[in-house]
Amino acid sequence: MRNLLIFISKYNAFFLFIIFEVCSLIILVNYNSFQKATYISSSNQVTGAAYEKMNEFSGYLSLGKINDSLASENARLRNELRSSFYLDTLTKRKVTDSIYKQQYTYIVAKVINNSVNHRNNYITINKGSKDGITKDMGVICGDGVVGFVVNTTEHLANIQSILHKKTRISAMLADTKDLGDFLWGDNLDPRHGLLVDVSNNVKPHIGQKVVTSTLSSLYPVGIPIGTISNLHAKEGGLFLNMDITLAVDYSKLNYVYVVNNKLALEQKELEATRIKDE
Repeated sequence: MRNLLIFISKYNAFFLFIIFEVCSLIILVNYNSFQKATYISSSNQVTGAAYEKMNEFSGYLSLGKINDSLASENARLRNELRSSFYLDTLTKRKVTDSIYKQQYTYIVAKVINNSVNHRNNYITINKGSKDGITKDMGVICGDGVVGFVVNTTEHLANIQSILHKKTRISAMLADTKDLGDFLWGDNLDPRHGLLVDVSNNVKPHIGQKVVTSTLSSLYPVGIPIGTISNLHAKEGGLFLNMDITLAVDYSKLNYVYVVNNKLALEQKELEATRIKDE
């Protein structure tokens, strides 16, 4: 306390100057309309700028919640897409009773680990068996196919990315519906893959879209895989292989949608019975 009193007494002239200066400014602003208007205008600008910066900062802090909300909304909208339903039709005496039954539902999840530069790449998401995710469920994102679930824990799931040497997805040309198989290839390029075993009767063109086919039980029909970037004939000339530029930038994955095909188990059991008979 004594040191404080010594400091004030030593610089008392400076403090008196500050006090008188503040009082002068207050009197000047309060009793002069022009200065008062100028002060109010300037203070409003400063306050407005401060509030704007605070709102920007607050908005930045809430981006995570906003992204979660948008991803959940996208999942809900995907559940309502026509491609998520199948048509159960009963025809009798020219009367058709058509009822759309839901075949696909979607579970939104956040990517918490990812790789793109290995021969076999995997993705970890923050949802697991507790959220209804099981092995062999397909995984997509807003841009296209991502991969499929290979194992789960209660709260997490591991996805085999399509950037994997064992990738083989039934695909087709979007406009002509001609079938083929998508492979990642051997060049380890996370932006390109291959469409193979397409009939040489097909007349594909550069830029043509490649999507999931009707033969896939993992994904709904029409999910983007990529676009044709180059054409070449397979040895023997019976089939065409095509270079594909992938639709998804796998290095920037944030949210994915796990696809629950309600008929997948039934289809798997049916096909297993057929294999036994053979």
